[in-house]
Amino acid sequence: MGKLIDFLSGTKVLEKVKSPINGEIEVIRSLAFGTYIQVANLTQSGGILFDVWKKPLKKVAGSKKQVASVLILGLGGGTVVKLVKKFWPEAKITGVDLDPIMIELGKKYLGLDEKVVEISISDAFNFLATYDSQHTTKFDLILIDLYVGDDFPKKFESENYIQRTRTILASGGIVIFNRLYYGEKRAQSMKFGERLEKIFKKVEIVFPEANVMFICKDE
Repeated sequence: MGKLIDFLSGTKVLEKVKSPINGEIEVIRSLAFGTYIQVANLTQSGGILFDVWKKPLKKVAGSKKQVASVLILGLGGGTVVKLVKKFWPEAKITGVDLDPIMIELGKKYLGLDEKVVEISISDAFNFLATYDSQHTTKFDLILIDLYVGDDFPKKFESENYIQRTRTILASGGIVIFNRLYYGEKRAQSMKFGERLEKIFKKVEIVFPEANVMFICKDE
């Protein structure tokens, strides 16, 4: 753990930690992007991720959709929570993440607050597998960002998993999937989009930064 400064780029490493799930995690503060959490040279929370999620959420908010309940699968440091509260201040938010270290860094550096979001430290696959039997609440908006570094685990691409998201979606609800969109990731992500189009009635595609967002609806 240390404070390393790169005077040329104006960045400072605030903390480095090892996670058994994500590997080496760095918390960085920069003049250009503020404070963000990075894994494998990719921003996981904070920084540019705010703009990545802002574009699709602004589009949903612009449709005047009522959002009372939100599920975030892949909470990370909680960047998207701030955006949800900006657009839907009264929404009840549930966040799921497998890595407790990432959650703690979010609390320490990015303002992640358990008073604002109910946090579950669990595997998103298992969370959905058991949710129906333990809860009756369905979600108006589900946000999915399940990368480990730059890897999107195959189990989250399965039709079975995608269908599970539909079972806990309220009538008229929306699911947004975040995928990386550069190099070889482009073909992988668009193939995933084709799978979504076979499952949901409507899939809208948004391209923020080096990502692609699939906004999925059943009506």
